[in-house]
Amino acid sequence: CMCDVESYTYLPLLEETGYMPTMKYAGAPEIFAHCQRIGEQFDLYKRALFQTEVSTADWDESTSRWQVVTSRGDHISSRFLVTAGGILSKAKLPGIPGIETFAGRAFHTSRWDYDFTGGSPTETMDKLKDKRVGIIGTGATAVQVVPRLAETAKEVFVFQRTPSAVGERNNGPTDSEWYSSLQPGWQAERIRNFTQVVTGKKPEKNLVGDGWTEVMWEDTQSVAPTPEQAEALEQSDFDTMEGFRQRVDRLVDDPDTADKLKPWYGKHCKRVCFHDEYLPAFNLPNVHLVDTDGQGVEAVTPTGLVVDGVEYPVDVLVFASGFEVTTDLNQRLGFDPKGRDGIAMSERWHDGAHTLHGVLAAEFPNMLMISIVQAGFGTNFLHFLSESANHVAWLIARCTEDGVSSIEALPEAEEEWHRTLLNVAMQIAGYSISCTPGYYNSEQGQNPKARRNLTYTGSLLDYVGYLERWREQEGFPGTKVVPKL
Repeated sequence: CMCDVESYTYLPLLEETGYMPTMKYAGAPEIFAHCQRIGEQFDLYKRALFQTEVSTADWDESTSRWQVVTSRGDHISSRFLVTAGGILSKAKLPGIPGIETFAGRAFHTSRWDYDFTGGSPTETMDKLKDKRVGIIGTGATAVQVVPRLAETAKEVFVFQRTPSAVGERNNGPTDSEWYSSLQPGWQAERIRNFTQVVTGKKPEKNLVGDGWTEVMWEDTQSVAPTPEQAEALEQSDFDTMEGFRQRVDRLVDDPDTADKLKPWYGKHCKRVCFHDEYLPAFNLPNVHLVDTDGQGVEAVTPTGLVVDGVEYPVDVLVFASGFEVTTDLNQRLGFDPKGRDGIAMSERWHDGAHTLHGVLAAEFPNMLMISIVQAGFGTNFLHFLSESANHVAWLIARCTEDGVSSIEALPEAEEEWHRTLLNVAMQIAGYSISCTPGYYNSEQGQNPKARRNLTYTGSLLDYVGYLERWREQEGFPGTKVVPKL
C-alpha cells in the first residue's frame, strides 16, 4: 500500500530531516522508514514504550497528576495526559450475521497475515495460488489490495456495498533537480496550499497539481447564495463525477461490471480514490465483482459469504472495512479515562462528546485530545495532526510558564462550541443527506451519538483560525484554570 496524498505533503518533517521521498506517492515501507528516521533524529526511541497499551488513567486531585497504568505493569504519574491514539487506528469489522462462524482464514487489512498469504509489503503473495479470496470493502484500502491479490490468487471475489470514485494516480519517481530547487519553508507552504485547494479556497496558484486538487477545486457542498449558483455547483459536481464514470467505461471491458463500478453520489460524499490498476483488475478472469446493490453482505457462513441468497465459497476472507472514526473516544483508545471525582469518560460523555475545540473537556483536567471528533478534519491527515500537535504543545508550554496546576473546559464553553459545530454542519446538511453512508457522515447518522460526535465540517483552515484566535486571547477563555499553590 501507499499514501494517496502526495509524499511531499504527507510525510512529516521533510525539511527538518533532509529526506527526499523516492516517489510522488510513497509506499508503506518507505513511510515506515521515514518514521524511524524521525525517531532516530529527534531521539524519540528512549522516550517510547513500544508494544505497550494504557490500561487505566485516573486523575488524582491531591497531586494534580494523572496516574497511568500500562499493560506491562508500568505506573506513570504525569502532569498532562495527551490522547493521541490516531485517527485510523482501531480496525472496524462489518456487523454481518455469522461473521464469527467463518472457518477459513480471516483478517483485517491493517493486520495482514503474511504467514498465510506469503510475501511481504514488497514481495509477491505466493501462497494464494490455490486460494479463493473474498474481500469486503471497496474504499481507499481495497483499491490498492485488489490488484495485488489478483496477481496470484486463484480467484478474487470483491464484495461491494458502494462503488468508489477512482481517478488516475500517475505515480512516478521524484525529480531530484526539482526537489533540490525548493526554498526553505516549502513544505509548510505546500501543505497549506493543498488544503486551500481541496477545501475550495482557490489560491492564486495550485502548487500540487494532482487528482485531488483537480477534483476538489470547486467546493460544491456548501449552500449557494442564489438558485443560479446552486444549479451551477450541482452541474460542476455532476460533471466531475461523470468524469469518474467515463473512466470506468474506458477501463472496464464488461458493460454490466462497469455499470456497477460507477459512483452515483456527489464528490464530497466519500473519500475519492486514485489508482491506476484497480479498475483494470476487473478485466482479469480470476477477479469477480459481487455487487450488493447498497445492501452489503447478507451473511457469513463457515465456508463463504451470502449475497441475495447466493453463497460465494471462499478460503480466505479479507476485511477492507476501514476503521472507527467518530465512535466513543474511550472505545477507540482502549481505556476509559477517569477524571475529577472518579467520573469515567464513558459516563460523562454518555450522549456523545463534550469538548472545547475537540481538545479540552470538563471534568478531565490536563487531558488534551488529538482527535477529529468535535475538531477539524482534512484530506491530508498530516496537516490536521500537525496543527493539533502545535496547539497541544502551546497549551502545555503556556500552562507550564504561567504556573497553571490544571486546565479544563467549562461546560458552557463546550456547549457554545457544539452550537458552532452544528451551525457549520448545517451549511452542508442538504448535500450530506443525499450521500451514501460512510465515516464522512457518521454512517448517515446511524450512530445515536452522531449529533455530538461530529467533526468541524468547514475548512480545516477555518478550524485552525479558531485555535489561533483563541490562543491570542488572554486567560484561556472558556476554561477552568487552577493555579499552582
